[in-house]
Amino acid sequence: VQLQASGGGLVQAGGSLRLSCAASGSILSPNLMGWYRQAPGKRRELVADHSSSGITNYLNSVKGRFTISRDNAKNTVYLQMNSLKPEDTAVYYCQLTIRSVAYWGQGTQVTVSS
Repeated sequence: VQLQASGGGLVQAGGSLRLSCAASGSILSPNLMGWYRQAPGKRRELVADHSSSGITNYLNSVKGRFTISRDNAKNTVYLQMNSLKPEDTAVYYCQLTIRSVAYWGQGTQVTVSS
């Protein structure tokens, strides 16, 4: 299983970015796809995840601003990030969990300037 993330970049506060992560290989269902982030000097934290059955979960601080979605046919998960804040600056990682085995994509940098 391989994950390829894209979509990071530099944006001003209040702006938007959309992250994408495509999974390839033997993708079994049910599974869970999600996004984590890690800021310098901080622990990696779950931002949002989306099960293959449609259940979503969000970090409290991003609720109402971020939306996770997925295309099961394409094995792709998206993270639409609106109203970005400087504290959202981090490296964002996508993750796919299949039968308790976690696969990680490479990180993509998101930088929000004030």
